[in-house]
Amino acid sequence: MTTLRAHIDLPLAADRSSPVPLVVQLTGQLREAMRNGALKAGERLPSTRGLAALLGVSRTVVTDAYQQLYAEGWLDGRHGSGTYVAEGTADGALPGTAGGTTGGAADGAADGAADGTGGRLPGAAAPPVTVPPASVLPASVLPASVLPASVLPASVSRVSVSPVSGRVVAAPSSRAPLGVVDLRPGQPWVRGYDAAAWRRAWRSAGDLPPGDHPDPYGMPRLRALLAEHLRRARAVPVEAADVMVTRGTGNGLDLVAAVLLGPGTRAGVEEPGYGKARNIFAARGAEIVPCPVDDQGVIVDELPDDLRVLYTTPAHQYPLGGRLPIPRRERLLAWARRTGAMIVEDDYDAEFRYDVAPLPALYGLDPGQVVLLGTLSKSLSPDVGLGWLVASGGLLGAVARRRTELADRTPGPVQAAVATLLDRGDLDRHLRRMRLEYARRRAAIVEELGPLVRGDTAGLHVMVELPPGTTPGLVRRARERGVLLHPVESHYHGPPRLDGLVLGYGSASLAEVRRGCAVVRELISPVQAP
Repeated sequence: MTTLRAHIDLPLAADRSSPVPLVVQLTGQLREAMRNGALKAGERLPSTRGLAALLGVSRTVVTDAYQQLYAEGWLDGRHGSGTYVAEGTADGALPGTAGGTTGGAADGAADGAADGTGGRLPGAAAPPVTVPPASVLPASVLPASVLPASVLPASVSRVSVSPVSGRVVAAPSSRAPLGVVDLRPGQPWVRGYDAAAWRRAWRSAGDLPPGDHPDPYGMPRLRALLAEHLRRARAVPVEAADVMVTRGTGNGLDLVAAVLLGPGTRAGVEEPGYGKARNIFAARGAEIVPCPVDDQGVIVDELPDDLRVLYTTPAHQYPLGGRLPIPRRERLLAWARRTGAMIVEDDYDAEFRYDVAPLPALYGLDPGQVVLLGTLSKSLSPDVGLGWLVASGGLLGAVARRRTELADRTPGPVQAAVATLLDRGDLDRHLRRMRLEYARRRAAIVEELGPLVRGDTAGLHVMVELPPGTTPGLVRRARERGVLLHPVESHYHGPPRLDGLVLGYGSASLAEVRRGCAVVRELISPVQAP
């Protein structure tokens, strides 16, 4: 049966520095996507013109790659209709072969599917999952927050002491006063949601009776839908049995830490990086090890060999904004295999990219060495309180057992509502709408601040580097003019090695972004002058 997906993300890249011809690169990458299930039989591929524009190659490269795959039997062309994955390539079966996997990890995955364990260790299998009929597409949804009815006090940040570094840090409040432009990172746009879809999802959840024994893995229906969502949106060939429904990234990270960390263990976190990851690891007794990053992401050659866990954000490094290139991803996985460290991959805003092709998730490259975390807090709303944890082997079973011991659970009504949003395609429509909206805001920042901007190819924030010592005064002056900014220094575990601003554009309208950036540009001019 033919399937037409509204949005397909594939881990394709054109490496002009490679001696391998571009046609051969593209042919091999598409072939692997069909072999591992990222593309399934009957699915329509992008047009040659569209894929060429996405990859920045000539249309002839894509045409030649498609023709080669036609000849091999992978593709089926239908006049006037497009290019499709040929029938008979389901489940990764290579045309003309039995099974279609070719050794290594692929064999392990096939064995897991055959024995019903999903590749888990004996005795550690998750409960069986019944996959519902395929009825979905990515989607759209519904943040439901609005500005507060009353204006907040002038002091919109609360001050706290980091339990890890002991440094006094400002924790931005989630909402800004009326009339104030909020360019702090971490918040999505929650005012443009589909109210009808939101109400429909919660009515559907209300039709279900209360549960008595919540499954630590989550509702089977939602796990199946999330697995399909990840396969579409991130090209990760994940099965429902590998997915656990969590209450968000922090919850998933804490569950992993509860299993893998404890006194005497060492946990690496990017430096600068996500402070809550440091706090969670420290609360579980681990020693925090700052791991330096550059413009591309974590520096693999500087990683120590005695880490039990490494937390990283390869799709869009937080807060500098780098995207970890494929060669460095491969070196990172080789380091993890050599040292036995587990990589925790936070995919927090990977749905949003601009002018660049998607890069493969670390989990998709080596499921045995990576735990993948995701959340709806950026794509939908942090108020929903739902995310996912993807792990292979016996680790997911160990996490589920620990979760039961901790009496931790994701509320059933929330899971049911999100399942409806996924199943009806509402979340997908919302994502497509917000990709366009965020792209406009990101373009406005680049237009206003130009070469000062770094890390603007993905996510909901950018980085602006400033001369040493100038950030605090600039943040203060901007606040006096009604613009809230966030310093990069607050993301360091040790002494800051970089001064600058982390500008978020998720919670500000396009007009507010323009107005706020005009103020930032005006304030930056004197400090940038020679």
